[in-house]
Amino acid sequence: MNLVEAVRLVAARELKVKLRDKTFVFSTLFFLLFAFGSSILPALLAGGPSSVAVAQSSPYESKLRDAGLEVKVVADPEKVVRDGDADAAVVDKSGQPEVLAMKEAPGDIVRALSVAPEVRLLDPDAVNQLAAFLVPFMFALVFFFTSLTFGIQIAQSVVEEKQTRMVEILVAAVPVRALLIGKVVAGGVLALAQIALVAVVTVAGAQFSDDAGTLLPLLGPAMAWFIPFFVLGFIMLAALWAAVGALVNRLEDVANAGMPVQLLVMLPFFAVIFLGDNPTAMRILSYVPFSAPTAMPVRLFDGSAAAWEPFLALAILAAAALGALLAGARIYEGSLLRTNSRTSWSAAWRDRELRSM
Repeated sequence: MNLVEAVRLVAARELKVKLRDKTFVFSTLFFLLFAFGSSILPALLAGGPSSVAVAQSSPYESKLRDAGLEVKVVADPEKVVRDGDADAAVVDKSGQPEVLAMKEAPGDIVRALSVAPEVRLLDPDAVNQLAAFLVPFMFALVFFFTSLTFGIQIAQSVVEEKQTRMVEILVAAVPVRALLIGKVVAGGVLALAQIALVAVVTVAGAQFSDDAGTLLPLLGPAMAWFIPFFVLGFIMLAALWAAVGALVNRLEDVANAGMPVQLLVMLPFFAVIFLGDNPTAMRILSYVPFSAPTAMPVRLFDGSAAAWEPFLALAILAAAALGALLAGARIYEGSLLRTNSRTSWSAAWRDRELRSM
């Protein structure tokens, strides 16, 4: 059996096991519901347009209708409001509109009647401030949470195979490297599929928002670049997590042994969040392999990255992912069959070197 066939066999096995895992299925459903709810909830809370009563032949009827309001043409607008059949009424008072309401005039009615001043934008391509905060946060959160969750699951899967001695059977059937690569491939496929589903339901829910037409076109290029950055970043971290799983023999030791890898994920996450408004820091972070999957898409979103920069950052990340995969494979091979006690990183590295001599 060659390496490609072995990797495909291991990946298929990992996918079958994970897809039958109720925890994984329920967590995916939860994230989908959360993503859809988060995108549609603002529109639901905002409610429908206000209803407004006007008299017959009112000069404000067409303006209110053009604003999307529910207009009711009645004989006595004030009486309709007092009876609770309309949110407000608009009457003419000396040639000027007057809004009648019981306690508070609906904002959409006031805005429809207001005359907006002429506006000249000095920076028309600037990103909305709320979006400028939320987009970096969401990119960082998705990469942080997904890489950490699936990475720990890969490590736990390796430990479980060691505890049940299943690893000895697997090693006898397929090369050790095939086990690591197969686990990384399966985890990457599941993580990417989960992100794709979340993105689809988020975009579907965002269609209910009034800002969808302006925000979604801006997100398109950044989301397209996020995919290759995410894949390479995930491979880099997943290989290290698989090595962590091979170093320990108990599930309780995974968190402690994986602390260095956790820091490699957490530090870039907080760096992108807190330094998102610092152009120099973001430029540096977009070339650091562990922060590039979030920093570079963010810079593409706000338009601060040149056209050539994502290609260079992606090349650096690809080299780092390859290096992490080779280093992780060496640690993995040097510690996988050790089931007596926890193995140190240096001992696993030396053991693999001795075996290859």
